[in-house]
Amino acid sequence: MKSTQTSGSEGARIVGGEDNTSGPGPEVMAADTLQGDKVMNRRGDDLGTIEDIMIDVQRGRVAYAVMSCGGFLGLGDKLFAIPWSALTLDANRHCFVLDADKERFQKAPGFDKDHWPSMADNSWATQVHDFYGIRPYWSDTTRLM
Repeated sequence: MKSTQTSGSEGARIVGGEDNTSGPGPEVMAADTLQGDKVMNRRGDDLGTIEDIMIDVQRGRVAYAVMSCGGFLGLGDKLFAIPWSALTLDANRHCFVLDADKERFQKAPGFDKDHWPSMADNSWATQVHDFYGIRPYWSDTTRLM
């Protein structure tokens, strides 16, 4: 099984997908192909689905995956901004894996679809990264030239 490991500030890890010889994935993918993918924890518990991919435009990086969970047919869903580097893309199962127990995840900072946080606010963003135990991506000042 192919595994691409990255440090906490670079991006999502990728496992599987070595048999994909056509198309751009899994290293480079259109964001909309990831929308609707399940998010599971390591024990196989279903945590939710990817609703959006948030781009930090100024830094040119994926900042967060917005995951939806709970509710029914989109009603009553709670949204969570998960730091991109906290996720592992399982290319064979077409899902993301988040290292979080379901019980702990229920305490994660979340929001609803009508009241999004200011994701550019460093205080909010630091709190989210701290919750997931991930170094904030903006603290890595190295850039590819």
